[in-house]
Amino acid sequence: MIYTFLLSCLVAATSCNRDSYTPSQMDDIKNNGDVTIYTTTGSRSSDFGKRFVDFSSKFNMSPNTITVNPAQKFQTMDGFGAAVTGSTCYNLMKMNKEDRHKFLTETFSDKEGMGMSYIRIAIGCSDFSLSEYTCWDKEGKENFGLQSEELHYIIPVLKEILAINPQVKIMGSPWTPPKWMKVNNLVDLKPFDSWTSGQLNPKYYQDYGWYFVQWLQAMKKEGIPVHAITVQNEPLNRKNSASMYMSWQEQQAFIKQSLGPQLKSAGLATKIYAFDHNYNYDNMADQEDYPVKIYNDAGAAAFIAGAAYHNYGGDKAELLDIQRQRPDKELVFTETSIGEWNDGRNLEKRLMEDMREVALGTVNNWCRAVIVWNLMLDTDKGPNREGGCQTCYGAVDINKANYKTITRNSHYYIVGHLAAVVKPGATRIGASGYTADGLVYTAFQNTDGTYALVLLNDAGDSRKITIADGKHHFSYDVPAKSVVSYRWSN
Repeated sequence: MIYTFLLSCLVAATSCNRDSYTPSQMDDIKNNGDVTIYTTTGSRSSDFGKRFVDFSSKFNMSPNTITVNPAQKFQTMDGFGAAVTGSTCYNLMKMNKEDRHKFLTETFSDKEGMGMSYIRIAIGCSDFSLSEYTCWDKEGKENFGLQSEELHYIIPVLKEILAINPQVKIMGSPWTPPKWMKVNNLVDLKPFDSWTSGQLNPKYYQDYGWYFVQWLQAMKKEGIPVHAITVQNEPLNRKNSASMYMSWQEQQAFIKQSLGPQLKSAGLATKIYAFDHNYNYDNMADQEDYPVKIYNDAGAAAFIAGAAYHNYGGDKAELLDIQRQRPDKELVFTETSIGEWNDGRNLEKRLMEDMREVALGTVNNWCRAVIVWNLMLDTDKGPNREGGCQTCYGAVDINKANYKTITRNSHYYIVGHLAAVVKPGATRIGASGYTADGLVYTAFQNTDGTYALVLLNDAGDSRKITIADGKHHFSYDVPAKSVVSYRWSN
């Protein structure tokens, strides 16, 4: 009987396939359904459009079926989001209160917005701060304290975000230690009075560890819990406006001798991530496999959750190599930028490339989190610092003329499409079946049992794709040059 049915479908392929996997026009105007779908096209014909479809009651004969497999489990997901820099907070605080709250709700609310769930902030200044500073610019422990940029811009914005979504995770990263801790090199050990470059004087390891503890405790006192820290932003980059060189040998020693023990002694469960730089280790042969070399010291490794990566050099395949060497350690992706150099305001180009290389690319290579750079810059690419990036765009850009009109760029969509359907604690699971040029996807199971799938269609034509979970199946006509996110109950 089954054989007869299958044969009849094959003979009448057009009608049978249409019934089983072609969505009807009614699907596009439903306001509820079994499956929630978000779609963004490079042309903005669909701008994070929310739609619904129901499970199909027809026998699935679609050759374009992707099947999720919850029995095949990969990493647990921590979240997705953007950096909330001093520049971002300055722009947000220039908005009127109602507009700012609306934007932050659309961005961070799990019920009324995208539900972004992870943000990165600087410990002290970054190259997108209003000035250069740390929280301990003068020797003497009595001189430690949060600074005006944090008190008047960053902390108020963080409090507003946490009020909207208390589950948002926060990561802190220093661009530089206090200048009085720096030396020109580890041989001469001469004072290095510059925000840019230099190295950490080993005699200040204990003081610098104390600095991290004080900052974490000060933020907690302000109502800002910090989930994780990295030890140094871009430790192999000497050229940023605020920066410091820190080899793997130095980072290993600092974590083992000071940072790890001091966080533990203070009762802080904050995760420590090593490295926080490029896939290619800035082509420094002696720094290749930077985090793995740190892990090779068991005393240091005991304090480290994993490693963080950026994509300004090298290939995401490096993530697979590091995971293969140390599958017991986590991976997170913490920074990528768009700007004039990569046609950053060409949404179609950047949406396709950034979704493939950054969002899905890093997740499919074992990253637990994806964080892009500045959440918001103004239309003059600022505020920015001399010596920092003068050509960067934000995940969104706000019109400097009115601090009201917002343009959403690719980075806003790529993390938003993940955050909207993949919730913290979700597990990446298997997904297989239909493959085609320009098609990339990955699947998840959330802690509430719901399934999620995020898909990129980089083809010039729409594709009729069916998603199946072994119990249900449904279909959606995926537009050309688009990103689609699905979430459904099993």
